[in-house]
Amino acid sequence: MHTAALVSLATSVPPHTFLQKDVLAAAWDVFGSRFPDFERFASIFTNTGIVKRHGVKPFEWYLEPRGWPERTAAFLEGAEALFVEVAGKALANAGLAATDIDTVVTVCSTGIATPSLDARVARRIGFRSDVARVPVFGLGCAGGASGLSIASRLAQARPGSNVLLVAVELCSLALRHDELTKANIVAVSLFGDGAAAVILRAGDGGATRIEQCGEHLWPDTTDVMGWSVDPQGFGVILRRTIPEFVAQNLKPALLQILGRMQLSLDDIDQFICHPGGAKVIQALETTLKLDQGTLEHERQVIADYGNMSSPTVLFILERARARGLPPRSLLTALGPGFTASCVSLRHAA
Repeated sequence: MHTAALVSLATSVPPHTFLQKDVLAAAWDVFGSRFPDFERFASIFTNTGIVKRHGVKPFEWYLEPRGWPERTAAFLEGAEALFVEVAGKALANAGLAATDIDTVVTVCSTGIATPSLDARVARRIGFRSDVARVPVFGLGCAGGASGLSIASRLAQARPGSNVLLVAVELCSLALRHDELTKANIVAVSLFGDGAAAVILRAGDGGATRIEQCGEHLWPDTTDVMGWSVDPQGFGVILRRTIPEFVAQNLKPALLQILGRMQLSLDDIDQFICHPGGAKVIQALETTLKLDQGTLEHERQVIADYGNMSSPTVLFILERARARGLPPRSLLTALGPGFTASCVSLRHAA
């Protein structure tokens, strides 16, 4: 059976850049006088490893409380613009026109759009009227890996067809002034906006191929990560210490996933991991028995962009490809569910 190959990969971020030191200063102004524990949590901002991030709105926009209508308007405007930009880059990199795309997989968990984003931008991009659309919601940070898995299977099912995956997230719009919780402060310290696009095709070769895919869902973990919903919008749920969960639970899950692929950890030449933050990166290196500093692309991406949820791991893949991939890589991401999603990549130099 033909396996799907990466034809092109592109990334984009919105125009507004926020330095972490400025975000911390603004957080003191917004939360400092109302949240007695804020001083204790303020160190989170310096421990994330983040230097700067990007947002779809100017910095000042986030300093005022916002409700559902304003957040949704900002989401539609910003997500559509990023979708068009990053898809255009991926098409240009592949030497394709929008009319060459047969299937579009759209991954997004940070806003609600019905009709979905792909339909909203179809005319601007130039998709055919018979393009197949697959919008995917709710995968959170695992969406980059799971979306790549979904897109690769769709490409494999129709050899020769072009499948476009777009992962776009506007995490900054979930900033809440009214939630005086550690989870909200962590979200403010960590998340940024961004998008990534991948074009896949099966049946005609390609240097980097999707070898196999797998997932692991831990039972009774729906409270680990996700959204709550109220009249103001989404509110972040982070009920457990994610780094500790990763350190204790990820390796056994990966061993099960790799076992189903008839692989072992020793078969993996490089790990490409979604970085939840600096402590998660450390936990990944520890549990996978990697030398400290091995996940350098992960640290660079988190420093430059923060945690963008689903696109983040594809930003890291972009850097890894530019540096040169080894024969086999394992792309991994963790997200709501609580879920681990993995994609093994085979690369021919």
